[in-house]
Amino acid sequence: MLLPFALFAALLLFALRYTIKAARLSDIPRWRRFLPLVLLLTATALSLLRAVEITQPANLIAFPLNIAAIALAGREIAAHRSRTAVTR
Repeated sequence: MLLPFALFAALLLFALRYTIKAARLSDIPRWRRFLPLVLLLTATALSLLRAVEITQPANLIAFPLNIAAIALAGREIAAHRSRTAVTR
């Protein structure tokens, strides 16, 4: 019973770390910095709807939004690393 909760908590912490790291990048436009964070917060809000027995949006949208947030943040961080490596 605790394993799914622990995996979800680890995924959420990983996503939060990546999205905050992407939001701190200053050399990209503001909307690209904060898009992963907005997606993550939207997914969290949809997941919280399960507490009031509204499960359809959470089941349909929350997990893909979490994955999209991680993917976008990772892409922005990797692009930032490649840009800074070229300029050095």
